[in-house]
Amino acid sequence: MKKFILITLLSICKLFSFDSNIQASYAIGIFHENGMGENIQHKKITDQDYNGTCFSKIVIFGNYGKHSKIDVKIGNSLGYYKSKIPIFNERKIKIGDELTFEHYNVSKGYFQVKINNKLYDTKVFVK
Repeated sequence: MKKFILITLLSICKLFSFDSNIQASYAIGIFHENGMGENIQHKKITDQDYNGTCFSKIVIFGNYGKHSKIDVKIGNSLGYYKSKIPIFNERKIKIGDELTFEHYNVSKGYFQVKINNKLYDTKVFVK
């Protein structure tokens, strides 16, 4: 599962270059507390139910700045930032970041990614 996500990210990374603006932001995964989960790219609805506490991963290509307001929601559950992993292209130039968020009291709803109140992704419904 992790290899598939990494391969998908690397193929997408080649399409974008790093500059002073956000090029794109995608929801890429959702996981239970035990680490089991699924890649949600190219899906309309999740295969599993994610009630209670879960983690989500998003990718932001470009420079979003340290003062950017990043809101990741599943239904009414706002995600709390946990960690960040930089993403580099084949020439070792940073082109984005993979961010992890923790969500509490998740029931169901659309997965939303907003940066500075601009909606970037909301196509996946989380059961």
